[in-house]
Amino acid sequence: MVTRANRRMFLRGLGGAVVAAPFLPSVAERAARSAGLPGVQHPRRLVLYFTHYGCITDHWFPDKAHGPLSAGDFAGKTIESLGEFADKILIPRGIRAMNQWDSSGRLGQQNEPHMQATSSLLTCQPVTPDGDCVNSPDNCILPDDALMRSARPIGRSLDHIAAEQVNDGELSTPLLLQIGGSRDNRMSEISYSDAETPFVGYGSPNAVFSSLTNLFAGGSLSPDSYRFARGKSVNDIVSEDLAALKRSGMSQADHDKLDAWMELLHESGSMVARGWCSQETADDFGLPGTSPGIPDITSPAVTEVMMNLAVLTMLCDVTRVVVMKYPPNYTFSGLGMVVEHDGLAHRVGTGFMGGTCQDGVIGDLMKIDRFHAEKFGYLIRTMNAFVEPDGSTLLDSAAVVWLQEFSDGSAMNLNNMPILQAGSCGGYFSVGRAVNLEDGAPTMHQGASSLECEDGSTPAIEAGSHPAGTPASIANRPINKYYCNLLNALGVRANMDGHAEIGGVEEVRKFGKFDDTGRFKGGVIEPSAFIDEGEFPELRS
Repeated sequence: MVTRANRRMFLRGLGGAVVAAPFLPSVAERAARSAGLPGVQHPRRLVLYFTHYGCITDHWFPDKAHGPLSAGDFAGKTIESLGEFADKILIPRGIRAMNQWDSSGRLGQQNEPHMQATSSLLTCQPVTPDGDCVNSPDNCILPDDALMRSARPIGRSLDHIAAEQVNDGELSTPLLLQIGGSRDNRMSEISYSDAETPFVGYGSPNAVFSSLTNLFAGGSLSPDSYRFARGKSVNDIVSEDLAALKRSGMSQADHDKLDAWMELLHESGSMVARGWCSQETADDFGLPGTSPGIPDITSPAVTEVMMNLAVLTMLCDVTRVVVMKYPPNYTFSGLGMVVEHDGLAHRVGTGFMGGTCQDGVIGDLMKIDRFHAEKFGYLIRTMNAFVEPDGSTLLDSAAVVWLQEFSDGSAMNLNNMPILQAGSCGGYFSVGRAVNLEDGAPTMHQGASSLECEDGSTPAIEAGSHPAGTPASIANRPINKYYCNLLNALGVRANMDGHAEIGGVEEVRKFGKFDDTGRFKGGVIEPSAFIDEGEFPELRS
């Protein structure tokens, strides 16, 4: 048995927590989970890369909707720059996000198109106040515009649900990086720590870096923790303490447990122990970086600095869930734009529906799509540069997912969502392919984004019945199932009902409140219901 004196001796800094962990079940359980699923050496991570206003879908999607991917499948598309990573990319096709706005309310609530799309994207929850007049459907009077724009989801988002279970250390939240320093307005928030509680995150590289400096310079860290951050292995740090503990008269069972624990640490701690969490790595990344007074997110000094910080945070294992998002209503002046992104997405130069297409608007939107793809490529290239002795990389241990607000930004449709994942999350996903989740056919409707303004003057019409979108009958597999894949890949556990819950022992089978977008109409007061629970087995290795 470990005496009280011995417990006090070893409960100091990192070394003490490591040695004590086998005798503290809650600590041991958390640390075992942090190492990933059985047989996985490296912690699994989730990175969400979010962009507003959709894309020009018929120039974004590869022509191949099902089958192995090669660089040639990306050629000529706005995501062409990602072709070099074809063998590490998964493109799930045919997915619908939840709670789409249209004037009839057939596909969701009737609050505000942007707010509904962003609020429900990572939550799959309806929003309140409810714009569907659920209490008086026969005498429906919609809330005023200000009230509809103030609505927020009634549940937490994917990033928080994942982080509370998989993070190892004091931080139980995701890292949210607001590229360009933007603080969201209510129509662009995607991260929610609780019902109707938006999560702000960081907008400044210096703010993120300052939160990491103790990992490099000692500061409030214990000497053992500092040595670990500088690349010393845990086994080396606590070897003397470990030997003394083994001489303390513990049982053979505890002796065996401690040996098993140290082997687990040797495997799961290899990434940080390699010395990648260091001031030298920060220097190589050009950190800390400084942003100009008016950030230009097309500048490497803004976007790439934030991405470097995200990678450094993962290398230091500060958090295993990272969200990176671009600002709403941004004018990409660095790309030669004079109209902000939402106005371009609507094709008419403003955020209103209806009007005449702006000259060259499709080309401008494709230029923005290429920029987003190139920066996503920078992020995954940086993660792929950190190679373990077994040949796997930081990217291989992660799922890095590019999610968008809409499919097409003028149609504002949520079916046929453009989703691209890099990394297999420790081998959980089968990458290097596109997967048609609807019917397995080699091709799928790509939407008609570029056709709307091909004559230069086609009027944009109401969202929800828009020629630039995808027919509503196509590509409707629920995004909830993909989120179940992601949570299970990370090792998140669920309660008996199938929803993620701390202390659960089941696989995640349900996410959000509904997996049928039509149920969101009046969904605040309806009981939760699922048509097709579980993950997509087609995406598994």
